[in-house]
Amino acid sequence: MKYFPLVWAGLWRKRARTILTLLSVTIAFLLFGVMHGVTAGIDAAVNLMSDTRLRIQSRVNITEPLPLAYLQRIETVPGVKGVAFYNFFGGYYRDPKNSIDSGALDIQRLKALFPEVVVPKDQLDAMEHTPNGALIGRDLAAKQGWKIGDVIPLRSTVWTRKDGASEWTLKIVGIYSFPTEKAPTNELWLNYSYFDEARAFGNGTVTLYFARINDASNAAQICEAIDRQFANSAFETQSQNEKDWIRAQINQIGDIAFFVNAIIGAVFFTLLFLTGNTMMQSVRERIPELAVLKTYGYSNAKVTAFVIAEALLLCGAAAAIGLWLAALVAPQIFSRLGAGELPLPTNVFVLGFVLAAAVAAISALPPIWRVQRVNVVDALAAR
Repeated sequence: MKYFPLVWAGLWRKRARTILTLLSVTIAFLLFGVMHGVTAGIDAAVNLMSDTRLRIQSRVNITEPLPLAYLQRIETVPGVKGVAFYNFFGGYYRDPKNSIDSGALDIQRLKALFPEVVVPKDQLDAMEHTPNGALIGRDLAAKQGWKIGDVIPLRSTVWTRKDGASEWTLKIVGIYSFPTEKAPTNELWLNYSYFDEARAFGNGTVTLYFARINDASNAAQICEAIDRQFANSAFETQSQNEKDWIRAQINQIGDIAFFVNAIIGAVFFTLLFLTGNTMMQSVRERIPELAVLKTYGYSNAKVTAFVIAEALLLCGAAAAIGLWLAALVAPQIFSRLGAGELPLPTNVFVLGFVLAAAVAAISALPPIWRVQRVNVVDALAAR
């Protein structure tokens, strides 16, 4: 620590240059944190999925419905221990911009397949005995300011009612959660029986099925058996392990990891030139001062350590600020993606500081080479 004032003085010799470089490195690490945080968050969301659940949708695409009559046939497939279904609702509250992730289902079937869903028994009973009842997630309740007992007018971007009304009047009877805070709870569930009876079209169909199996190693064979049942029918199915299904939906967007790594690689390649140039200019301006240090007995190794310390302090401080800002922004991005307000994964911080150290070390190489070649007599004579 006794050499810290010397390192600090060298770093702040040109304040404007140091501040601009600090800002540039901070923005680079903010971008790194957010973009790698998104990919890490997606991986974390995928890992929350179960290996013993399957998702069954139309082979055409997920917007094509499947008959509700498939329920009993899927239950007869060997290896299947339980089946639930879900119908996309596409709701919004008051303004179409205020969309609400929502779906119609049989709550008892869903609870049997997703035992991790936490719903108090009295609220579960209320959902069963209230035709227009609705369960909402804890995150959604906090966001909208809703509470149990509230009656909300929900509209749908897809479904209309037989009676001509544009609103679906729902009564909130419960709030569900998950044991882990990493799982998003930003969805609304309504009773399928109420929804199916009231909708003007598409009756007797669902968006997708969930199937529970006991042995994840048999998932591929069970998926094949389910799809074989409905082959060459008007509603062919595509069954996948839950994790594979989520990955397939993400891959439809593109190879996110490749794009993220390509952008980050380009940013940091440019950043190396910026930080390297800053360090080189700083050392070049201080050659006579470094020569004086050598006359006082400072070895080449110690003077080199000063240069490395300056680079590490600059890059480390900027990385800390950038990653801190990313940690503030990332949960909001995850929430917008429908993954809940996940915190920035710890491995992003670790990788960020390792990368900061690497950038500091590489950018310090040219000035180190210059320092090693300093001739005291020539430097003091400004030659």
